[in-house]
Amino acid sequence: MIRTLADFQGRWRMSRRIEDAHAGSTGRFDGVAVFTPDGAGLIYNETGELRLPVGPNGQTGFQATRRYLWQQDDDPDEGAVLVQFADGRDFHRINLTQDASTAFHDCPPDQYEVSYCFTRWPDWRATWRVCGPRKNYMMFTDYSR
Repeated sequence: MIRTLADFQGRWRMSRRIEDAHAGSTGRFDGVAVFTPDGAGLIYNETGELRLPVGPNGQTGFQATRRYLWQQDDDPDEGAVLVQFADGRDFHRINLTQDASTAFHDCPPDQYEVSYCFTRWPDWRATWRVCGPRKNYMMFTDYSR
């Protein structure tokens, strides 16, 4: 299936598991992601509850948000989308026409690798691997309508 940027528009339920090898713990995030049209593409807004371990008695939860910009890359025939931070800085590029797409973001001293999997479309997954002197975690985020 050939996906376009417009196919992501709307509301998605999302569930994230954060496996922190450095801390030896697992966190959770449950919420929604909404892709809203913008003149140059889509604005991605994520809101939900983030629960992180706080010791032997369990987890504490708090409201968390995230915002990105998804824009069609210069060559729309390639299916490439540029994902930017909310302030317009480049984050990474992915290809929506492929069932899987991997990208990297170097933010010294940390390195970020993301793999998008669209094989179960319209359900999809983003898997992050983050490494650095103080970071060593994996994030698995599942999206569904």
